[in-house]
Amino acid sequence: QLFFPLQNGYPARRRSLVDDARFETLVVKQTKQTVLDEARQRANDSSVDHEIEIDDKPTQKPDQQNEDDIGLTEEEVVLANAIAEGPEAEKAIQRAALILRLREGMNSLSRVLKAIEKYQGVVIHLETRPNQRENNQLDALVKIEMARSNLLQLIKGLRQSGTLEHLTLLGEDNISAKNPWFPRHASELDNCNHLMTKYEPDLDMNHPGFSDKEYRARRKQIAEIAFSYKYGDPVPFIEYTETENKTWNAVFTTVLELMPKHACVEYRRVFRVLQEEGIFQPDRVPQLEEMSNFMKKCTGFTLRPAAGLLTARDFLASLAFRIFQSTQYVRHTKTPFHTPEPDCIHEILGHMPLLADPSFAQFSQEIGLASLGASDEEIEKLSTVQIYWFTVEFGLCKESGETKVYGAGLLSAYGELLHALSDKPEHRPFDPATTAVQPYQDQEYQPVYYVADSIEDMKDKFRRWVSQMSRPFEVRFNPHTGRVEVLDSVEKLESLVHQLNTEVLHLSNAINKMKAPSIL
Repeated sequence: QLFFPLQNGYPARRRSLVDDARFETLVVKQTKQTVLDEARQRANDSSVDHEIEIDDKPTQKPDQQNEDDIGLTEEEVVLANAIAEGPEAEKAIQRAALILRLREGMNSLSRVLKAIEKYQGVVIHLETRPNQRENNQLDALVKIEMARSNLLQLIKGLRQSGTLEHLTLLGEDNISAKNPWFPRHASELDNCNHLMTKYEPDLDMNHPGFSDKEYRARRKQIAEIAFSYKYGDPVPFIEYTETENKTWNAVFTTVLELMPKHACVEYRRVFRVLQEEGIFQPDRVPQLEEMSNFMKKCTGFTLRPAAGLLTARDFLASLAFRIFQSTQYVRHTKTPFHTPEPDCIHEILGHMPLLADPSFAQFSQEIGLASLGASDEEIEKLSTVQIYWFTVEFGLCKESGETKVYGAGLLSAYGELLHALSDKPEHRPFDPATTAVQPYQDQEYQPVYYVADSIEDMKDKFRRWVSQMSRPFEVRFNPHTGRVEVLDSVEKLESLVHQLNTEVLHLSNAINKMKAPSIL
């Protein structure tokens, strides 16, 4: 289930999705060379080291390629045509991604990496995971840079060898992937459960549960339950211990005291209903299944269990289907008011009440839809400084002239909640364009918080920001089929025009109200 588990946890006072995007990039850089060295070492130690033969024959001319093109994919045909444009095009450096199914696991991977080396290619990114159908096979994603002619010869050589079960080329740069893969239905989220870390208490010496063997075993047990979950299964029932229920009680009682004065009206309204329906009780941790049923009744959002902190892309993708991936473990009892990574108390008290509010649920889904097919850079912006961090995690909003809290990181951490509403930090109007350059703080309290006029105001500003994304297509969720539909450039333009007309109409109505004489 994991893509290259990390060797060390990252030391952070409080873990959140915001750490994911930037840390994910850092981890790739740090582990790429290690993975390559390990694979090469395996190859050197192997008693049978079948190298992939290199075809030194010159690239064929277009009229000689017709028969060979029959076995090529569309992307490979485009590559071949680009090579045929001339000597400079043939030697041009091409960036591409190869999706490989390896017959012999790491041994096959080592031979692939040797072939890339011999074709003078550079590995930019490398991921592997066990194949879901064949236990002894691995799937690999390898992003490379090499001369176009060498790339085409490499692909042919790999196909002719017995190393691979399957190979797919996804082009980048000049060879565009017109339809990048992303989940089109909620069932495909079974493929979107990759963790940034394995089991944090086992890896991070600063974790409060690092030296607690019993706690680490409990975390592993609950994580395994989440890993075995598949779409359509009921959310697993967790029998929480007396200690875990006491930890919940400590946090719940504190939130109950602070909420009436500091939380936004949308949060207070849902919190009260959860109490009335007997889901929020001080003496027990709510089950995800009952929270999921409640949210589905209110906004259509449902829950699925997660084993830990997911990658930004996987987490955001689930929001597009109105699904929130939630942990089920409880923070360590030594630190009931702080957790170094999101636990179920943070999810239940911080996130879920607002996901049962129609307006906020819509905003969360739009973040998810914006992430589908987005570039790595845009994923980082969506999950960090521009959107998720200063809104869903640590957002503030105006309410009857007062500043209120709606961010989950504040609602489940009373120390920072009081800090955020004090006169110590700076409060700025929420604007995605300006928050893009504001660094976030994951070790201490934030020096700056962004205040939206309302959740509706936040949604409108977000939609305008999304319209400037570089995706050549637009996506929308069809609630009748439960599928994400892709719109082409013309449909995207029509959607933007409709959005602009709606904004003009709202502005016109506001101006007319200002001009209208008041009636005493």
